[in-house]
This record gives sequence, structure tokens and C-alpha cells, in this order.
Amino acid sequence: MTPRTTTVAVVGAGPAGLVLAHGLRRAGVEVAVHERLSRAELEATARAGVLEHRVVEHLRALGLADRLTAEGERHGRCEISCLGERVVVDYGALSGGVRHWVYPQQSLVRDLIAAYERDGGTIAFGSPVESVAPDGDGAVLLRTAAGGLRARYAVGCEGAHGVVAAAFPDGAAGPQRRYPYDWLTVLARIDRPVAAVRYAVHADGFAGMMPRTADVGRFYLEVPAGERVEDWAAGRIRAELVRRLDLGGGDPRPGELLETGVLRMRGRVAGRFRHGRLLLAGDAAHTVTPSGAKGLNSAVADAADLVGALLADLRGAGGAGDALDGYQQRRLEAAWRTQEFSDRLLELLHLPAGLPPEQREFALRLRLERIHRIARPGPEGAEFARAYAGAGELPVAGVWPPAQRTAVASRSTGR
Repeated sequence: MTPRTTTVAVVGAGPAGLVLAHGLRRAGVEVAVHERLSRAELEATARAGVLEHRVVEHLRALGLADRLTAEGERHGRCEISCLGERVVVDYGALSGGVRHWVYPQQSLVRDLIAAYERDGGTIAFGSPVESVAPDGDGAVLLRTAAGGLRARYAVGCEGAHGVVAAAFPDGAAGPQRRYPYDWLTVLARIDRPVAAVRYAVHADGFAGMMPRTADVGRFYLEVPAGERVEDWAAGRIRAELVRRLDLGGGDPRPGELLETGVLRMRGRVAGRFRHGRLLLAGDAAHTVTPSGAKGLNSAVADAADLVGALLADLRGAGGAGDALDGYQQRRLEAAWRTQEFSDRLLELLHLPAGLPPEQREFALRLRLERIHRIARPGPEGAEFARAYAGAGELPVAGVWPPAQRTAVASRSTGR
């Protein structure tokens, strides 16, 4: 059977894949999107919920943020408690006005899918890509449940263990770190909204409380590496959250636990994001811990950059592959900046593993001093605030004139 053809095959319909597909289709490029989950599964999966300033501005520029900005909430401060003191970090003021938006990732995914379909795009849900390999003519051949698909480029946006990364000669292997603790993750009903992200630096381990919706909050508890969620009964979880977060009468209280799990804390950056016409974006290219809420935001930033790189490569701008090599270099540098920020925040929020009890107050006092420094006006506070809130802007690729679109689309496989 003759395989279908397209210009760009996007594997994975998370935020990276959807933003990439939107940008390319609006430039007249043929795109085929395959997602292993059903639509219902994908749209129901609760994940991140904090969007950087630059990401929302990018989505707004593409006309994809109407519901987000109507229903989401802007947040410009967080609280960090340590040794009984609660320090407010007004990063909105320290950054010069840059703030986060709080909007559940599953809601954003639903919005992006609906907009993509309104624009005439289609997504193959429940259709995993089983293998990816270069063919003999410089294109890429993908094997799916629906048959073969021949593409000029294939982009992996399907997570750390996806088939596009597996098609790299070295599996896109790169440096990684396993942290000496894990996080118990909890989605819980709350009796009032979470007004601001709260981090607790505690002698018995980190705890966190994050806003999601008016009656649901996301909570985290540091637990020993390898801990099992079965060892944590609902009552124990609620009691430990109240204790470590020092929740008082005016604070949200976790009620019904809607979802619990254990997040194995890891950081990873692929050794390269490009092999010929195989490319990686989002979690397929890098894994970052939830510290600082950078995973979703980095994924969208990758997609925004890759749209322009693919368009430049299709135009033949520069030498062969120069635009794609530029994408790889820029995003590798950005991935390591993100990892460094997340790691630095983790180091602030967690005590060293195995620290004897008699040394914990000293370590906590050191951290409290650092918390005060990032909360004060000045270079250190401004640097933290801008990195935390995602200051700056993402590139918006110019859309090709309509007269060029047919020519672009016809170049789907290079034949």
C-alpha cells in the first residue's frame, strides 16, 4: 500500500505538538498530527496549570488565548515559609509587571484542539506511531496503526520515551540526574481558592500548594526516593500538608483527594534535538522537574522556535540544515538555562539529603536568608522574578503569502 504523504509529521498532541501544528498550518504547510491517546483521555489528563507571561503573549498573538485570558487568573506573587516566617515574593513588582497566568493544562489542550479543528486541521487520536525511520530518498517513513506515512520531517513531541527519539542513532541520549527525593502529588478539593503559590521549606521536607481552579488545588509533599503512594493514606496526606504548610484558619484546606501519585524527580536533556529531518521538542527533548513550573512553558517555547526553523528550511534559507541546526543550538542552551533555574529553586526548597537533625536549623536559616534576598528589590530579586515569571517574548513566525501556500504544501516529501 502506498503510504500517505505530508510535509511535517507531528507525533504527540500535547501543547508542544499542537502549537507547532497551528503555526505550520497557518503558514500553509501540510501537517499530520498523531496522538496515541484518545481525545477523551488527552483532554482529561490533569497536569500543569501555570503559564509564563511570554507563553500567553505568544498564544495571544496566534489568536489562541481568548478563553485562557477570559477564564484564567493572573498571579504575581508567591509565598515561601521557613522557620515559622512567611515571606511574600512579589515577583510581579520585582519583574516590572511580568506575571503568570493560572489555567489548567487540560483546558489549554482542549482549546488548542478545538481551534485547530475550526481552522480545518485534523488530529489522529488513538493512533500511536509505531516506528520512525529515514527512507532512501531523504524523507521519513512513519508506521502507524492506519498505515504508512511519508513525511519530509518528523517531530517528536510525545515524551521522553517516544519513537522519534528512539530513531536517533543514540536514542537522543543525554545527561540526566535522579534527585535523592520524590514528590507526592495531590489534586484535592479545597474550601476556598489558593490566592498564591506557597512553598514550605520545612525540617521534615518540602511542601507546596498551587492554584488550579476555584475549588481544586495542586499539592506536593517531599517523600523519600522510591516511596510508594500506597503508603500514604488520605488522612496522613492531609495532616502532613497542614503541618508542613502551616495552614491556618484563613488558608485553603485540602478536602477530598481527587488524584494522588508519586513523581520520580528527574532532570534530563537530550544530547541533541536534531538528527537529519528528525526533530525533538518539549518533553521528548528535555525533562524538567515541576520546580518553577517550566515543563509546559519550555515545550511551547520549543514549538514557537521550531515553526520558524522549519519554515526557513523549507524556503532554503542559508545552507542545508542551517536553520534546523540553529533551532537545536538555541533550544539546547535554553534547556540548560531552564534546568539550572529549576535545580537552583529545588536546592532552596529542600534540605540536603541525610542531614542530621541537629544541623537542620542551620541549613534552614541559610535558606531563609536567601529567601529574603530574592524577595527584596534589587538585581537578585529582579533576576529571580523575571526568570520565574517568564519575561521576554517568543518568536512568532511570519505567515507566508497565500500565493505561496500551494507550492509549499506540494513539497511534502521532496519528490
